[in-house]
Amino acid sequence: MADIRFDGKVAIVTGAGGGLGRQHALELARRGAKVVVNDLGGSVDGSGGGSEAAHKVVEEIKALGGEAIANGSSVTDDAGVARMVKDAMDHWGRIDILVANAGILRDKSFAKMELSDFQVVVDVHLMGSVKPAKAVWEIMREQNYGRIVVTTSSTGLYGNFGQTNYGAAKLGLVGFMNSLKLEGQKNNIHVNAISPVAATRMTENLGMPAQVLEQLKPEYVTPGVVFLCSEDAPTGAVLTAGAGAFALSRIVETEGVYLGHEATVEKVRDNWEKITDAAGQQAYLNGGEQTAKFFRKMQGG
Repeated sequence: MADIRFDGKVAIVTGAGGGLGRQHALELARRGAKVVVNDLGGSVDGSGGGSEAAHKVVEEIKALGGEAIANGSSVTDDAGVARMVKDAMDHWGRIDILVANAGILRDKSFAKMELSDFQVVVDVHLMGSVKPAKAVWEIMREQNYGRIVVTTSSTGLYGNFGQTNYGAAKLGLVGFMNSLKLEGQKNNIHVNAISPVAATRMTENLGMPAQVLEQLKPEYVTPGVVFLCSEDAPTGAVLTAGAGAFALSRIVETEGVYLGHEATVEKVRDNWEKITDAAGQQAYLNGGEQTAKFFRKMQGG
């Protein structure tokens, strides 16, 4: 089969001044995409800022013979996001791909966490993906083409101590994707999520041995992200990736059991084994499929 190329396509990659975002931007550019390299340039906790990192990645792309521009907007700032999109449209007249990668950490146990630390992480990860997606949505609809990749996490999918804020934001992105994929279908806009495991600034305090970190380079995640940006991409997938391994994460629901309108707390307790039996469990495309199952169960099916 032919190589995947992005000639004539324009991509915006947020948080692309280093780590995962830098690798995504470089690989898209190697394959022909014109890239807006967005990065606020702040520290891991979101403080500070400056677009020097984004300019360095632009220079790397140009050295490869590609086209790129730098943008230092915060993904939480409405005016900054609008400027980022305007920069892309002014330079190239279209936007085909959005990789929402920007993020920060404010890790603490829930007991010790200030609500301000919860709010800012949700703002950057969740709203910092929603705002760029909203800004490119009408452009992609008019083109009848678009690829959006949001960045979730195993913390959102499965949990991690000290990251209630991060986990809430990251699973929120899966909920966002699940509905947006449906709204984008008629205009050939595919929306997917990547759940990466990689050694970046955001993981350097975990104390992993150097030989482990060597196996978790960001570039080992990027092939999955770039595939999700391609014309061949699925829609509504949560792709997990790390160390060159790739898997699909799915929310599944058991077949369950019908207890009737006279169900009691005790009946739920006594039927717990049947309720949680994994045999026949399914991943639904939309909420209506779950509702249809409940009606089927009610009718004895």
